[in-house]
Amino acid sequence: MRRVAVSAAVVAAGAVLLVLIPLGLARDPAPVCLDRPSTFPQAGVAGWSGEQLENAATIIRTADELGFARDGQILGVMTAMGESSLRNIDYGDWETRGWTNPDGSRTTSIGLFQQQEWWGSAEQRMDPATAARLFFERLARVPDWRSMAPSHAIHRVQVNTDRDYYTRYQEDATAVVDVLSGPCE
Repeated sequence: MRRVAVSAAVVAAGAVLLVLIPLGLARDPAPVCLDRPSTFPQAGVAGWSGEQLENAATIIRTADELGFARDGQILGVMTAMGESSLRNIDYGDWETRGWTNPDGSRTTSIGLFQQQEWWGSAEQRMDPATAARLFFERLARVPDWRSMAPSHAIHRVQVNTDRDYYTRYQEDATAVVDVLSGPCE
């Protein structure tokens, strides 16, 4: 009888563990915090990871500091996705494709937003927060940008050749902003 009771206790304990262990593993992951890159998803977000998410976080943070809500933050991230794949690069279209400005002059675009020299100094354009600030200051001057298609609003700031170019980045940018903008604990 004692052996049966011990066996039943072992089976019951095993059953409890089989239920509790998976429940413990299914807990929500640690929250993502915009100011702590170590909390960013290791697998990335919509194919964007590491340095790219850190740059997106800088864009989101800068937009927020300037009073831009989620819609503006998405535009900033879309722009940098389209211009530099969210990488702070020190070269642009002239060096990679031989593209010129409409007047035939060399492009001088660098940084996350591929901003040319009339946007500011090389140091300003290569600093992610300053480059984002320059972008958002110009976006704020676009009348009714909130009522435009996102890519069209960006086009008004970036003055590129295809006003629909950035549309392909809207879904990814939205996912990145939503994941990185969660509350920190």
